[in-house]
Amino acid sequence: MTEPLHPLSPLRIAAAPISWGVCEVPGWGHVLDPDIVLAEMASLGLTATEFGPPGYLPADPAELRKTLRGYGIAPIGGFLALALHREPSWALTAARTAAAQFAAAGAEVLVLAAATGHDGYDTRTPLDARQWRTLLDTAAAVGDIAAEHGLRLAVHPHVGTHVETAAEVERFLADSDLDLCLDTGHLLIGGADPVELARRHPDRLGHIHLKDVRAALADEVRSGAVEYSEAVRRGLYVPLGAGDVEVAALVRAAHAGGYRGWYVIEQDTALRPGETAAAATAAARQSLRHLAEIAAGLTSARI
Repeated sequence: MTEPLHPLSPLRIAAAPISWGVCEVPGWGHVLDPDIVLAEMASLGLTATEFGPPGYLPADPAELRKTLRGYGIAPIGGFLALALHREPSWALTAARTAAAQFAAAGAEVLVLAAATGHDGYDTRTPLDARQWRTLLDTAAAVGDIAAEHGLRLAVHPHVGTHVETAAEVERFLADSDLDLCLDTGHLLIGGADPVELARRHPDRLGHIHLKDVRAALADEVRSGAVEYSEAVRRGLYVPLGAGDVEVAALVRAAHAGGYRGWYVIEQDTALRPGETAAAATAAARQSLRHLAEIAAGLTSARI
């Protein structure tokens, strides 16, 4: 088992199934059984997780709570990718269903992405002004739905969605009052500086996904030389502290700005047929150790 974070640590640490290759994209890779993934999380001392893609964990809230409790793990929320710019009524229906399930399971946060409507995250087409306005209005309505269910909403800038690039993130921050899910990896790939963003907009941090990234490979994704899914398979994401994201600076900036929400360790990976959880668990263990060092520094600074 990984050495636990300091008992006085100010950080709330959680995991996500995507770190073990569980993704909503068709054909992404080998999907491990939920019992395997939850057992691996528990073996690392993790006590909270996001849900993963719809249908991965039990949809019935009571069954879901029972499943997670069996591993000493609490639910914190999950990711929902919706085509907000088209067919708003369909998106809002899906959001109501998800929010009700999340709340009944005891979750706190709904992480929303502005999906393109295409499968996967390798292609997208630009939005016109009307579609952008529809996206904003639909996102605001999803925020209202989340609030009605006692959930916080955080909009996730994400590769292959309509809030991806640094310019789109800034445009969203200017045009909407919704909080962001600050995902260090997706922001860097999109051309934004996650540390600088956390420093400039401390009041807009609704949730944090911690990734580390190989910047050279991220540059290839941004330029269009390599598709996102292929880059993931080539090792785009690495354990925290092993890549080019300034993870420690990001955590310090978020904490100094008053953020007290979850830090979700997410290292998107795709497993090959027959591959076990071993490599993914080893990467998560390395990330947890790095985060423990960062947390210890924060704790020492308070003493």
